[in-house]
Amino acid sequence: MVVDTEEEFDWSAPVEPRHTAVDHMAAIHRVQDVFDELDVVPSYLVSYSIVAQEAGFRPLVPYVEAGRAVIGAHLNPWATPPHREQVNAVNSYPGNLPRELEAAKLAALCRQVERSLGIRPTVYKAGRYGTGPNTAAILEEQGFEIDISPAPAMDFRADGGPDFTRHSAQPFLFGQSRRLLCLPNTGAFVGWLHALGPDLHPLLEHGSVARLRLPAIASRLRLLERLRLTPEGYTLAEMRRLTRALLARGQRTFVLSLHSPSVVPGNTPYVQSDTDLAILLQRLRSYLRFFRDGLHGRFVTPDALKAELEQLAVQ
Repeated sequence: MVVDTEEEFDWSAPVEPRHTAVDHMAAIHRVQDVFDELDVVPSYLVSYSIVAQEAGFRPLVPYVEAGRAVIGAHLNPWATPPHREQVNAVNSYPGNLPRELEAAKLAALCRQVERSLGIRPTVYKAGRYGTGPNTAAILEEQGFEIDISPAPAMDFRADGGPDFTRHSAQPFLFGQSRRLLCLPNTGAFVGWLHALGPDLHPLLEHGSVARLRLPAIASRLRLLERLRLTPEGYTLAEMRRLTRALLARGQRTFVLSLHSPSVVPGNTPYVQSDTDLAILLQRLRSYLRFFRDGLHGRFVTPDALKAELEQLAVQ
């Protein structure tokens, strides 16, 4: 269970360094209560704005100290010093930055996490899922163990981001020493035509074709859907359908995620009212119960999973 724990900003507007508000963290208990109810230990992957302000990191302290949550790093470049780059859509993906600057920003984030929470993070998620050609080497150099950046089935090339349409949702080892564990966000093409998803879905969404509502028709007929494991923008039925489809393909590790600003209406497109918030929390609760009780799944932290996989490798 991963929470992208970050500042509040207008998702429909260009990113700006001045957007650093973290007022929603006073209500982070709304999701933590769900986690506690179901014995889930979430990973709060914190941005610089969160750990640089008392109002951002202080609400997390009791959960971390009680072992009810763990902390990782979430690098949003526009909100993280040093500020040497032009702030634009392309540079909002940290992997697009020059190697030295990507590394410097991640180091600054880690230092601030240590100052505020006394923790050296080993779990990483790039802001906007923006890994790049230097990311693996930087993570190794800075002592990270796990990367949760890739977003399978998604394509962010329209504004300069990476293409994950052919990326597997399965965990794998990577890096020069093959010791880094990648735990991709759970997402996939599902339906009768899922194998054609990477090629077919972009055609269905293209201009004049999209106006014919073919993606919606393909989804309703269960021919092809692009689904992600998150209560933000996806129904419980869709989340369950994605999970069952991946289980049938041999997937056994799932990453469920959401964004911390969604705990207060008006911060994200997914939660614009109290009703939206209640629906999101119930959807989260229901999915976790389905995973635990319906599928006999287990909840583990990324570090605990990596330890289990390493133990299995030596047996």
